[in-house]
Amino acid sequence: MGKNILIVTGSPRVGGNSDVLAEAFAKGALEAGHSVRTFAAGRADIKPCKVCNACKTTGKCVFDDDFRKVEPMLAEADVIVLSSPIYWYDISAQLKLVIDKFYSTKAQQHIQESVLILCGAVEKERFDGAVQVYKRICEGSVGWKDRGVILAGKCSAIGDAVKHPAYNEAYELGKNI
Repeated sequence: MGKNILIVTGSPRVGGNSDVLAEAFAKGALEAGHSVRTFAAGRADIKPCKVCNACKTTGKCVFDDDFRKVEPMLAEADVIVLSSPIYWYDISAQLKLVIDKFYSTKAQQHIQESVLILCGAVEKERFDGAVQVYKRICEGSVGWKDRGVILAGKCSAIGDAVKHPAYNEAYELGKNI
C-alpha cells in the first residue's frame, strides 16, 4: 500500500527551482504508487502565530487563513516534504509560517517521515543553518524520521534545477520513499 505524501512548497515564485525539485520528487513518488498532494505555502495567505493560545482551548487558530486548507492534508499525510528556496541562509518565511502554525493543531501527529529539499544561489554548505533547524524539528518537536535532505546549491535562475544533480536525487528519493 502506498503512502500519503504531502509536499509543502515555500517559494513565492511559480515554477521556481524549489517547485521543480518538489515536482521531481512527486513524479518519483507517484511512479512508485504513492499518493501525492501539494500545498503551495509560498503563494498562500497565512498569518503568523501570535501565541495567544486560543487554539489550546478551541482546537483551532483564531486566524481564518489558508492554513485551514493545509490542515486536513497534514492529518492525512504519512510523509511530509518541505521544499524551499534559501533566503538569507534559511527557509522562506512562507514555509516557516506553516511550520510555526503546527503549534495550533495536532493534525501533523500522523506524519511519520519527512524530507527536506532546499535550493539557492549560494554554495550548499551555506544551507547548514536551515538543515540543522529541520533536523531539530524532526528529532525534538515532532518526532519525524528524516528520510533525506536534498540540497541544490548554486541554483538560482529559473530552469537551473532541471540541470542540477539534485533533480535526479529528488526523483530517486521520491521513488524510494
